[in-house]
Amino acid sequence: MDNLLRQTQTVLTTTANRWRDLTQSVSLELLTQSPAPGEWSALECLQHLIDVEAVMRTRLEAFMAGRETFPGFNPDEQGTEVSKDLSSQTLGNKFVQLRAENLELLAGLTPADYGRQATHGELGRVTLEQMLHHWAAHDLNHTVQAEGAMLQQLIAGAGPWRQFYSDHITDGSD
Repeated sequence: MDNLLRQTQTVLTTTANRWRDLTQSVSLELLTQSPAPGEWSALECLQHLIDVEAVMRTRLEAFMAGRETFPGFNPDEQGTEVSKDLSSQTLGNKFVQLRAENLELLAGLTPADYGRQATHGELGRVTLEQMLHHWAAHDLNHTVQAEGAMLQQLIAGAGPWRQFYSDHITDGSD
């Protein structure tokens, strides 16, 4: 992909700003609603992204330092539960701050770094280029997942318009 670094930075900046806006303007009720049993609410998606910011920083530093390996990350075992003591705005601001720090690290990369390799604890040999693709895709994926979780509560009350959302209903009722 041409301009991979610029595109990655743009996605990572955009999603951080999107999360800040969501957590400052959307109701806590909507942010904490699980779309279906066992699925993450929007705030759980955000907490996961906060956890992953530390993971991505560690991985990026490993690539740049020439370390041979870095561990995998299992959110079910290593993830943080959403704290009932933190406001959604606090979580949004924390994510934006961590993301800004990581964007500073990314600013030091060049296309010549893309070929750097390390061994992921679960996936095997990976390149920095692959991780950049993954990072941006992961960010968008969980942002879409979060918006889908919020969408469920709104679809439920849409009455006859509900039919227009059949591709987005996750509770199995359609």
